[in-house]
Amino acid sequence: MDTSRVGMVGGDARSLMLYEANKKSMGVAYLLWFFLGGMGGHRFYCGRTGSAVAQLMLTVFGLILAAVGVGLVLLVGVGLWVLVDAFLIPGWIAGHNNLLAHQLGA
Repeated sequence: MDTSRVGMVGGDARSLMLYEANKKSMGVAYLLWFFLGGMGGHRFYCGRTGSAVAQLMLTVFGLILAAVGVGLVLLVGVGLWVLVDAFLIPGWIAGHNNLLAHQLGA
């Protein structure tokens, strides 16, 4: 018996374990969208950090400027942006998971 291979995981099993550990979940993305959508939580999770920071900043400035009235325009804009994101999330998750599977399979 070859003892050098005892305890080692095969290449396919290792790739599958890495995929399962690193794939994104649609359910988690939608929970973040629902509860933290205006703050870009779903975008941070999906790896869209730049636009997530932009959403967060617009929300914060909108809340600060809401007393003046200008902030309401920002908050409506962020609200529409978050609503559109609800339709984009499945593509982001599928794209990330497909890319991950391709990278691990190569």
